[in-house]
Amino acid sequence: MTDTAIRPTEAHVDTPAGPGRVSAGLFEPRQLLKSLPGALRKLDPRTMVRTPVMFVVEIGSVITTVMAIKDPSTFAWLVAVWLWLTVVFANLAEAVAEGRGKAQADTLRKAKTDTVARRLVDGREERVAATALAIGDLVVCEAGDIIPGDGDVVDGVASVDESAITGESAPVIRESGGDRSAVTGGTKVLSDRIVVKITTEPGKTFIDRMIALVEGAARQKTPNEIALDILLASLTIIFLFAVVTLQPMAMYAHAEQSMIILVALLICLIPTTIGALLSAIGIAGMDRLVQRNVLAMSGRAVEAAGDVSTLLLDKTGTITLGNRQASEFVPADGVEEAELADAAQLSSLADETPEGRSIVVLAKERYGLRERHQGELAHAEWIAFTAQTRMSGVDLTDERGVRMVRKGAASAINAWVSERGGTVPARSGDLVDAISAAGGTPLLVAVEDTEGARILGVIHLKDVVKEGMRERFDELRRMGIRTVMITGDNPLTAKAIADEAGVDDFLAEATPEDKLALIKREQAGGKLVAMTGDGTNDAPALAQADVGVAMNTGTSAAKEAGNMVDLDSNPTKLIEIVEIGKQLLITRGALTTFSIANDVAKYFAIIPAMFASIKGAEALGPLDKLNIMQLATPESAIISAVVFNALIIVALIPLALRGVRYRPMSADKLLARNLRIYGLGGLIAPFVGIKIIDLLVSLIPGIG
Repeated sequence: MTDTAIRPTEAHVDTPAGPGRVSAGLFEPRQLLKSLPGALRKLDPRTMVRTPVMFVVEIGSVITTVMAIKDPSTFAWLVAVWLWLTVVFANLAEAVAEGRGKAQADTLRKAKTDTVARRLVDGREERVAATALAIGDLVVCEAGDIIPGDGDVVDGVASVDESAITGESAPVIRESGGDRSAVTGGTKVLSDRIVVKITTEPGKTFIDRMIALVEGAARQKTPNEIALDILLASLTIIFLFAVVTLQPMAMYAHAEQSMIILVALLICLIPTTIGALLSAIGIAGMDRLVQRNVLAMSGRAVEAAGDVSTLLLDKTGTITLGNRQASEFVPADGVEEAELADAAQLSSLADETPEGRSIVVLAKERYGLRERHQGELAHAEWIAFTAQTRMSGVDLTDERGVRMVRKGAASAINAWVSERGGTVPARSGDLVDAISAAGGTPLLVAVEDTEGARILGVIHLKDVVKEGMRERFDELRRMGIRTVMITGDNPLTAKAIADEAGVDDFLAEATPEDKLALIKREQAGGKLVAMTGDGTNDAPALAQADVGVAMNTGTSAAKEAGNMVDLDSNPTKLIEIVEIGKQLLITRGALTTFSIANDVAKYFAIIPAMFASIKGAEALGPLDKLNIMQLATPESAIISAVVFNALIIVALIPLALRGVRYRPMSADKLLARNLRIYGLGGLIAPFVGIKIIDLLVSLIPGIG
């Protein structure tokens, strides 16, 4: 997995990632002009009916247009035109959000070519079109070939250019038999030869799904969006009844209202602002993830990320740097440090892991031991590390006889020494426990020579916690999210790392079954769980988690099981995903608050204006006290409210696309902040805006 530096981020700051992608945080006025044709196409009633609030606005626009044609006047035509603009502006918000996705999709389409595949049949190759491949087919890919479909490498290892989907020019290694076996159709093999087993049908590849998702064509409304749609539809029905019942009262007061005024009143009172921006907010939330090189398989996953209450994080590569480094050699009683360092270096010469390399380097730098190459030890027999033996080493033969050096897990080395008649000193156990308790990984070094089998000492491998992780976990805690570190280390080591990193809990010596059981326990308590994974053994847990983020370098099984795929394969990105999910929910809540507060303020503009024809404050009664704005004329008041209602949608499009700035805080503080900024702002803005528009509208002949 790719290791990237952890840095504090604000969820509203978006960085370009991937080919041809536009930052989600930027909004340019020319995007409005480019998206205008798409907004006009959305005026189709079959499209509008999916948004109940704006469908009512469209019906109102039709009614006022008919009335203006039947009885033309400047007032009637101004109301009709601005109601139509309200509908267009609402469609424009969604069209702009979708337009940015289409630009990204165009880049992805360039990766789709009419590839010819070299399919293996009974050991021989045959050339077929990539579209003719079926699940289970084996295809050969060599340097320069385009991989014809999604699949897993079942033979060989190769360097692959995945810049078409990740935007990263650096090639990646794909090989069989591990967690880096998945390949994506449309990517290019740069070196060597691999055999790929196709795992998806033509037309349903990873790139096909990416194109559909970033364009918005595959976006389904999330449960929260559906619930909010129902609320907005209910409010619309309530206001519809209120407006209908208002006419009899007006007739009783000898102030009968025209159909145009009643329609204008209805449109201004229903929550048009959030109704217009709701879809754009959802699309923009998924788009922000795309900017982070994360592909969400559904809007539900993004929304769930915002509600996550438990975060499961792998220790290695996520919380720590991933490569443990040798920090010191601790000799046993009666053993010189130089002797231990020499044996540790010998046993690590054939160990190509970062840990093994660090042992060789430490012995060279701290004890002046020259790095010996395997070629210099012609008669040495190298013992490779296996999961069964849990140790490695070398057998040396010279004039003094055979000398066997071993390095490995404490239990395995103790057993090896005991089998050869040696004694395990109590001090070695104390050293192992002390290093484990300090968060390190102890490796025992032992030797068998003419003096017998004995333990020489302990190598202290240190797992380094990434800089800034404790601060990130403190942020998550303020967000109300519980963090759980998952590791295969023993409990002592796991506890030390957990304490240093600042996580809330840890799961040591974790197996795939343990991960799945932990997720189910958390969910049984009503919590939403997020986790990352890349291997086939992670697939059950990824499928069970509410937010399962699969690494792009992982297996096809992991990517199919998760509901998000991180194209950069950076496990720390899970923290950013949660922040983006929360930002989506906050943005939706903030603009809903602003919209409803807007409606209250517009009430004070239109209702007094409707009954202004009643002469005298005494006749007007309590309604005169509501005439706070003192607008020029009833007609200018109504037109000003309608114009403001349309323009506020355009003004809020950048905020809907960029998202409300997110800061970690408790739910109570967040609610108070939203009410203070967007609730109070939603009340004040119409008073100021409508008054300014009224001063301009009153200059129009026939209105003022």
